[in-house]
Amino acid sequence: MELILAVDLAGGLVVHGKSGDRAGYRPLTWGLAPSAEPEAYLSALAPRYLYIADLERLQGRAPQDDLVRRCAAMVERCYLDRGFRSPAECAAVPGVTPVVGTETAATAIEDLAAYPGGYLSIDVKGGRVLPWGISPTEMLARASAFSFEGCILLNIGAVGTERGLDREELEELRACYSGRLLYGGGVAGTDDIRLLADAGFDGAIIATAVHRGTVPIEWLRRGHPC
Repeated sequence: MELILAVDLAGGLVVHGKSGDRAGYRPLTWGLAPSAEPEAYLSALAPRYLYIADLERLQGRAPQDDLVRRCAAMVERCYLDRGFRSPAECAAVPGVTPVVGTETAATAIEDLAAYPGGYLSIDVKGGRVLPWGISPTEMLARASAFSFEGCILLNIGAVGTERGLDREELEELRACYSGRLLYGGGVAGTDDIRLLADAGFDGAIIATAVHRGTVPIEWLRRGHPC
């Protein structure tokens, strides 16, 4: 199972996200972070895999593409959520795996069929998929009809909270989709990593738990649980 470092970029810095309250995100300068400057931050943490959310672009402002390219060059694989709003935009940053978020990617669910690849991020807040208000299990079942390489179940409301995960819920989600499936949001520590692995997930996107010391940094550097 892949362990992937989540990095939220805003104003050219790494910021710490919590519960999807983007207006309240602040530079990440605690825990293992020596600096909120992205390249210094990544040099210190040295993850194998990286997930970047470009919060500037996600909120309709100018993208941070040059910075994203430099960060992506420092890891083996980089997933990028850039607030893609059309299939053509997915080629904007070469060398990354585009993450197509339900929050921004399409007016109707059927429009997701136009995307040729990348990962579909099923963006969940309050237990419902943004922006359509359906359940995550229904969205996962419908995702099988599209051409994505895999899906990310992103619990935006749990990001940064270390809320912990529920075994039955994870197993129900996994049963709805046969492709590669990653999970992000609320992972509290190694027990949750093991829950995800036991449920058959292919990866976990983490940040806060690493800074709190509840997931060893060595796991992140290897890119999988040890």
